[in-house]
Amino acid sequence: MGVVNMSERQMGVAIVGCGLIGQKRARALGSARLAACADVVLPRAQTLAQTVPSAVALADWREAIARPDVDIVIVATTNNALAEVTLGAVQAGKHVLVEKPAARATAELRPVIEAAEQTGVRVRVGFNHRYHPAFIKARELVEAGALDELMFVRGRYGHGGRVGYDREWRADPALSGGGELIDQGVHLIDLARWFLGPFEDVAGFAHTYFWEMPVDDNAFLLLKTPGQQVAFLHVSCTEWKNLFSFEIYGRNAKLHIEGLGGSYGVERLSYYRMLPEMGPPDTTIWEYPRGDDSWQREFAEFLDDIRLQRVPSANLTAAYDALAVVEKIYRESGYDYHA
Repeated sequence: MGVVNMSERQMGVAIVGCGLIGQKRARALGSARLAACADVVLPRAQTLAQTVPSAVALADWREAIARPDVDIVIVATTNNALAEVTLGAVQAGKHVLVEKPAARATAELRPVIEAAEQTGVRVRVGFNHRYHPAFIKARELVEAGALDELMFVRGRYGHGGRVGYDREWRADPALSGGGELIDQGVHLIDLARWFLGPFEDVAGFAHTYFWEMPVDDNAFLLLKTPGQQVAFLHVSCTEWKNLFSFEIYGRNAKLHIEGLGGSYGVERLSYYRMLPEMGPPDTTIWEYPRGDDSWQREFAEFLDDIRLQRVPSANLTAAYDALAVVEKIYRESGYDYHA
């Protein structure tokens, strides 16, 4: 099928996967309209559909993407179904926002990339951290040259799980494709790539230290660009106090983003500018205490991508590159999920 012809009418959205993330997506549709909800657990789809008059609930995602009133498909399933549903939607000529990591492995993502190129639909990957206000401001400062040439980034991201965490779907490699590295790790990899560019050399180590599960609960990464810029990253689900920290180092200044709101603490951006005499830097701090609106910002930009017929910034190539990093570290660490 060809690409859906967008008119001035309100765009219809189908959400496939009506759990916590699907519910968040439903609240962030902006000017679009929820038309269909699909979930293998039909009551979940019914509960979400009841929030919008005329939205329908379905157990089969294929019925949802085939509907003529659906222009956009949001894929918020477990990782094992992300690529399959995205491919089906793309082949049906629908635009897609698929949650990260977009697939369990690069091999699952290749046919999706090929289909998107053939049909011309827009596919955005849900790297919503790019749309936190601290990152939006950091990007503005970097692009304005406030840090001069970038040298390296250092990122840490972690949570402490919860009782029974090692029995949830993320602990099953058949469903998740891996552990903490493919879960929160792809966010850090994507953010580092967003600032520094693609990575040429990949080194790291993933390991299970605490949780009784066959997937990793910690991963340590050292990534290098062709220009010798480095990302030093650590992700963990043994972080007993939830933590987010992302530092961007330039030749004459540093940016530090910390907190994501909620249990991660108030979101804050600190700008440390080196003085000619060096010593203590000039410091400017921005705080963003009003909560997380990244989901709304991200989807609004996706609507613009569709309207302007432009390639989304957080696209399938970004997801593929992040998964390639994940796969290399898993192989070297003895986690042969996709062997």
